[in-house]
Amino acid sequence: MLDNLFAELNSQQIEAVKYVKGPSIILAGAGSGKTRVLIYKVRHLINNHKISPLEIVMITFTNKAANEMKERMGLKKLGYIGTFHSFCCMILRRDGHRLGIDPQFTIFDDDDQTTLIKKVIKKLDIKKFSPGFFLNRISAAKNQYIAPDRYLELFSDYSAPLIAEAYALYETELKKNNALDFDDLIVEVVKLFLKNKDITDKYQHRYRYLLVDEFQDTNYIQYLLTKLLAEKYKNLTGVGDFSQSIYSWRGADMRNLEKFREDFPETKIFNLEQNYRSTQTILDFAYEVISKNQTHPVLDLFTKNGQGDEIEYYEAENEEEEAIFVANKIKELNNKLVLPSFAVLYRTNAQSRVIEEAFLHYSLPYILVGGTRFYERKEIKDLLAYLRMIANPKDEISRDRIKKIGKKRFEKFVEFIKSNKTLNHTETIDLMEKIFKETRYLELYNPDNEEDFARLENIKELKSVAMRFPKLTGFLEQVALVESEYFAGEKSSNAKNGIRLMTLHQAKGLEFPVVFIVGVEEGILPHSRSLDDLHALEEERRLFYVGITRAKQRLYITYANKRFIFGRGSFSVKSRFIETEENIDYS
Repeated sequence: MLDNLFAELNSQQIEAVKYVKGPSIILAGAGSGKTRVLIYKVRHLINNHKISPLEIVMITFTNKAANEMKERMGLKKLGYIGTFHSFCCMILRRDGHRLGIDPQFTIFDDDDQTTLIKKVIKKLDIKKFSPGFFLNRISAAKNQYIAPDRYLELFSDYSAPLIAEAYALYETELKKNNALDFDDLIVEVVKLFLKNKDITDKYQHRYRYLLVDEFQDTNYIQYLLTKLLAEKYKNLTGVGDFSQSIYSWRGADMRNLEKFREDFPETKIFNLEQNYRSTQTILDFAYEVISKNQTHPVLDLFTKNGQGDEIEYYEAENEEEEAIFVANKIKELNNKLVLPSFAVLYRTNAQSRVIEEAFLHYSLPYILVGGTRFYERKEIKDLLAYLRMIANPKDEISRDRIKKIGKKRFEKFVEFIKSNKTLNHTETIDLMEKIFKETRYLELYNPDNEEDFARLENIKELKSVAMRFPKLTGFLEQVALVESEYFAGEKSSNAKNGIRLMTLHQAKGLEFPVVFIVGVEEGILPHSRSLDDLHALEEERRLFYVGITRAKQRLYITYANKRFIFGRGSFSVKSRFIETEENIDYS
């Protein structure tokens, strides 16, 4: 049976699967069959080396990936297969009492954490920063294994004293509630292992073989846990592709590759370079892009799928023409391919608006993967409520929504309307600015927080619409028309079979016959926040690489000469990632 399994693997995969004693890193290029290698390695351990399934642990980054592994392996039981968090939760239920943790502890989700940090902020009378800001900084500290009492030793920025105080009280409140947050699940297990050698020995002996998927996405605390579990028997396999490391903002640390080599000097490295997904043309372009990076290993992928079609570039006059090009090209290719074969990828969520409106206009069903339609996003609905109440003070739905944003903001807003009788005649963009000033709405979002920054970009994009519809009535009518088209689209029988729209981050792990990457311009891709930082710029290049390698058959790269985005219009410059390309065919 095993020989039959090996018959399905290429020579690089077989080498990686057969290496079972000692530490190894499998650098698995995009579309190179890393899931298959992990599954076959587990089968090889069990069938050929007579390792008990209960001694094997496989760590994945999502429950979906864990379920796929279980299904494809066809094994009833392993020692463990699942995420870092669920694995640690299991250990704490069993042995957390050694740290004084009640086995019946509650796990606080995002909403619970927000409620708790709001209570902390109120108790400390802090008004300067948002709950999200504090949770983001506390989470970053936990992922670096930094306790509250050490926070000020390591951070000295202007907000550090407030964060240290809030962090300490947040931890006290968690204990009062007999609760742990998601970060605590890993932190407390590391603490348990470091303080109790007998517990560490127990788990090292129980789980002698450890496989970690998506190793490039591990953060410091996850790596520390992995090292503690594996350091006795050293049967550790890390699988990943550092050219697809795109989550530094979540704490993912590519330096873990170097730490792995230092902590396990006998590490064997295997490269999986045969790609089963894309054409050679797409892979050559991907390599040309990613090979400019200097801080991580880069694989030169090859395929037996054939050369394939040339990459097509489209230079649009503006973002609307770009969206129309994408819509028309899909309609043209739709004769041969069903709509779910197409994906449109972009750097920021705010870019979806103009694509959505073009697809609605052309009656092209679409699905926003992992996202919310532009006019249904919280921050957009908040601002529309303010504007609708100015246009119609009797609008109770809008009034109720504004009240929920904050009582004081609502009172200031009502006062503002009463003292300005000519608001209906003010240009929409000016109205927005007045609303921001009077309600201090923008202070709800901290630009240093990735999620909040995306919300602020969406707000700026709404200003782009306001510039096109200066009269408030015309602006609100345009929004209502788009929203009604949303509703009609939802009722359509084709809605679930639509084109996929998503950010480049959301595209990781997916594949499509035809991919469009839009807005490939300086300031968008690479993002303006990354231009002065080598590491951030390399991550942007990796993000572009991820997008390129989602394409199986055809790839379109588009950019515009002028773009009205984030509330302002300006001339655009095509991205440095494609600027040096030769023999470009501009369609």
